Amino acid sequence: MPRIPSPPAPPAIGPRPRLEIRDLELVLSLAAAGSTAGAASAMHITQSAVSRALAQAEDRVGARLFERTARGVAPTAAGERLIAGAGLVLAQLRELEREVAAPVAATTRVRLVCECYTAYRWLPSAMTSLRRRLPRLEIVLAVEHTHDPVAALVRGDIDVALLTTSSLPTDREAGCALVERPLFSDEVVFVISTSHPLAGRASLTRDHLREGPLITPNATPAEARWFMSAVFGRQRPKIELLRFPLTEAVVDAARAGMGIATLSEWVAEAYLGGGDLLVKRLSSGPLRRPWRIAFRRASTDAAERLIAALESSAPRLYTRAG
Repeated sequence: MPRIPSPPAPPAIGPRPRLEIRDLELVLSLAAAGSTAGAASAMHITQSAVSRALAQAEDRVGARLFERTARGVAPTAAGERLIAGAGLVLAQLRELEREVAAPVAATTRVRLVCECYTAYRWLPSAMTSLRRRLPRLEIVLAVEHTHDPVAALVRGDIDVALLTTSSLPTDREAGCALVERPLFSDEVVFVISTSHPLAGRASLTRDHLREGPLITPNATPAEARWFMSAVFGRQRPKIELLRFPLTEAVVDAARAGMGIATLSEWVAEAYLGGGDLLVKRLSSGPLRRPWRIAFRRASTDAAERLIAALESSAPRLYTRAG
C-alpha cells in the first residue's frame, strides 16, 4: 500500500516578542518630539499616558530607554538602538499589509524635496534602500525646489516636502488640502579643533557659545531664529558669527581654531576621521532639530508609505558626540 506523504511542517515560530507595536511608535514619537508633551500631542494622548507607556515599554525590554533632561527627554544607548530599528520594523509591517491588500497595485511616482540641504547628505543613498523596501513607489528628488518647498507644494510642482522651519498655509490660503506630520529629528552638534581651548571639556555651555565666535553655514532667517530660541530661549545675546557659503569652509575654519562650528550631525560625521576635530554637545542635552513631512492630501497613500520608510533611514551620530 503506497505511503501517503506527510504534509509539510509549518514554519517554526520563535518566542513572542516582548515589545509591542505601540512601544515602537512611542519611542519614535519621543525621539522626534524630544519631550513627553510633544509626543503626547503627536500621538493624541495625554502626557501622563506617554510617561506610563514609556515605563511599561522599558519594563518589557528590560532597559532604560530615555533620560529626562532640562530640555525634555534624551535617548539612552539602548533607546538609540531601539529607535534605529523601530522605524524599519514598522515600515516592513505596513508594507506587508499593503502587499497583502493590493498585491498588483500600480507604481506611484512621488516628487520629493527637502527644505534644508543637510538631508541631501544621506537621502540619495537611502533611496536605494527605499526602492527595495517600496518597490511600487518611485521617488524623484526635486532639488530645484529646495529654496521654497512650500510654494512648490502649493503649486503642485512636488508631492512631498521634508520641512524644518517653514510653516504651511491654511487650506484656504493654499487653495488645496495640505497635511503635515512630525517625522524625525537631527542633532545640531558643535565641532571644534583638537587644539581649541574647549577641547578638553566634556560638553559646552551656553556661556561658551556666547563667547564665540560661532562658525555657521549660510542659513535662512527662520533657521537662525530656531537656533537662537532652542539654545538661549527668550534671551537674544549678541554673538560673533562667521558665516561661510560652503560646508567645507565651515569645517576648515573650525579646524583652524577660528571658533565653534555648528553643523547637523549628518554633515559633521563625514569630517571626523582625521583626528583633528572633535564633536561636542551642549551640557543641557542634545540639541535636536525637528523635521516634518508635508504633502498634498491627494498623495496621502504614497506619503504614508514614505513616512514609515524614512523614519528609520536618517543616520545618527549620537554615540560619537562627546
